[in-house]
Amino acid sequence: MRAGLIAFTSRGMALAERAQAVLEQAGWQCSTRRGGRQGVPLAQWTAQAFSQCQALVFVGAAGIAVRAVAPHLRHKAQDPAVLCLDENGRFAIPLVSGHIGGANALALLLGRGLGAVPVITTATDGRGLFAVDTWAKGQGLAIGNPEKIKEVSGRLLEGLPVGLCSDLPLQGPWPQGVEPAPAESCHIRITAGRQAGQALHLIPPSLVLGVGCRKGTGQPALERAFQRLMEAYRLAPQAVCQAASIDLKGEEPGLLAFCRAHGWPFVTYSARQLAEVEGDFTPSDFVRRVTGVDNVCERAALAQGGVLLAPKQAGEGVTMALARRPVTLYFEGGTP
Repeated sequence: MRAGLIAFTSRGMALAERAQAVLEQAGWQCSTRRGGRQGVPLAQWTAQAFSQCQALVFVGAAGIAVRAVAPHLRHKAQDPAVLCLDENGRFAIPLVSGHIGGANALALLLGRGLGAVPVITTATDGRGLFAVDTWAKGQGLAIGNPEKIKEVSGRLLEGLPVGLCSDLPLQGPWPQGVEPAPAESCHIRITAGRQAGQALHLIPPSLVLGVGCRKGTGQPALERAFQRLMEAYRLAPQAVCQAASIDLKGEEPGLLAFCRAHGWPFVTYSARQLAEVEGDFTPSDFVRRVTGVDNVCERAALAQGGVLLAPKQAGEGVTMALARRPVTLYFEGGTP
């Protein structure tokens, strides 16, 4: 995680350097610049930081920060966290992406580290209510339709119950105002499947994609095979968290490009490791002659455990399968 900090005076730079130390201790990679007449142009710094960082910290007037980031704002699900610290270090103010971007959490972190007061203005936080987008981020869930977040928060703020339906087990005390509900009438739906209905769709990254392919297979063929697989089983692409194959495919350019395009880690196993995976698999004599094991995609998908969700699908020289890993979600107070 990268954070960019900017200040405009000597006093501000001293505080920015203290803030950098707090963030780096928490695992952030930081860079601090001086802006204005004696430093980098503010517009230039903001454009670069907005595209490269997950958090921007302005040390100075809140109005300066607001005007600087305004041309770059896109959507709460995409924008980085933006915070402002006054030069005296008395207040830490989240301005943009308080929940999904984590600006509120960073304000609390900097507040503790600098002795500043976090100024949290989001309504759910101010009233101690369940912030579904903050919780989803903390649990590693993708948000399929972020425009629905305000509907969930609005119900909670109005004192109306929010129904939640989950395909995954949930542990810990349920938040105030949130209660179990059937899929057809819930307001929050947690599933790896594609969303049908009007609920806020939260997607657990719980699927492993096993892949086999002919040598030299290009990325377009892999993309088409993946799209067919996800459509056939009505699954959300965001539910895939990893791709896996045999080590013979570890340097396939098309396969590597395919995984990079989706942001997945790509792991490989030897033929011996795949042969040791237990289960009933779709055998192929041709695959056995070429690789030394009777099936690549199903065995690779299951190499780290789980259950086979989508068996081998073949076409255009590509085979794919999906396994679901066991995942448990935790409300505050649950124990991982």
